[in-house]
Amino acid sequence: MTFLIEGLRSAAGRAAAGAAPAGGWDRQRIGGLAMLLWALSGIYIIPADQQAVVTRFGKVVEKRVLPGIHYALPWPVESVTKLRVQQLQRLVVGGGLSDSVLGRVQPGESQFLTGDQNILHMRVAVQYFVSEPAPYLFTTADVPRLVGAAVEAELARRIAARTVDAVLTTEKTAIQEEVRGAAQALINSYGAGVQVASLNIESATPPLEARDAFNDVASARADSARIVNEAQGYANDVIPKARGEAQQMLEAAAAYKQSKINEAAGDAERFNQVAAEYGRAADVNGRRLYAETMETILPRIRKMFVDSRGNLDLTILRKGEEPPAPAAPPRR
Repeated sequence: MTFLIEGLRSAAGRAAAGAAPAGGWDRQRIGGLAMLLWALSGIYIIPADQQAVVTRFGKVVEKRVLPGIHYALPWPVESVTKLRVQQLQRLVVGGGLSDSVLGRVQPGESQFLTGDQNILHMRVAVQYFVSEPAPYLFTTADVPRLVGAAVEAELARRIAARTVDAVLTTEKTAIQEEVRGAAQALINSYGAGVQVASLNIESATPPLEARDAFNDVASARADSARIVNEAQGYANDVIPKARGEAQQMLEAAAAYKQSKINEAAGDAERFNQVAAEYGRAADVNGRRLYAETMETILPRIRKMFVDSRGNLDLTILRKGEEPPAPAAPPRR
């Protein structure tokens, strides 16, 4: 741009130094001003969220121009095409956006065959953005259609490798990640210049004719899982308690065993001491032991009492009972 401005200035100076008539001088000034404006029209600004591609007579000369102030040769020599590279673009595989809002199903677009020969209606939302501006503009004529076809092809391949139960329950996340990676590789092979940001399976439902049966199976499966979880929770609660009680019983038995051993050892030691003392004075110690034994035994047994007159009282008294009162003498 500086080169062009200097050239225009030098041309204007040469024209002023010559002996051109007044009309020719005005034409030169107007022509120089027009050239200056034409040269300045090549200045352009790219915002922070955009990038640009510069072409010269239809041929790409700059594949990626970053945000800022730039210059390109004015039209018709060069042209600048700006793109919002950070803007996410969305498309739906298995129906249009209006179908997803209204809940309608398009059988021709949303049917997929599972590995166990079941049909599912699926709707997948895909978000992508421009990763390479030049290929995005000039390699593919219809980028959304290419992205949708790649996702649909890889989705059909992954669904066909799984059973219907796996697709409807536990394999959704794995399918999403696998399809996103495989579709991105396929898109890169075509050089479309886009990056798949996210892929989400919004719905996966059986055909309307078999939907009730599928719902019953899903409900039964949920009930089975709930019962199994409840049983597992009960087992997790009972088993630790039983183990704790068993350990407590083992410890109590071990303590009882040790106490009995200690008690038996103490009794044996005491008997040995008594036997040693008895051997030193058998007569005295024998009477003492007899008396002590009677003191221990007699309170525990039933006894019969004989009064001082020699009458035998056959009343058996239990411990804690009072003897019957004597009968009154007969009146005369």
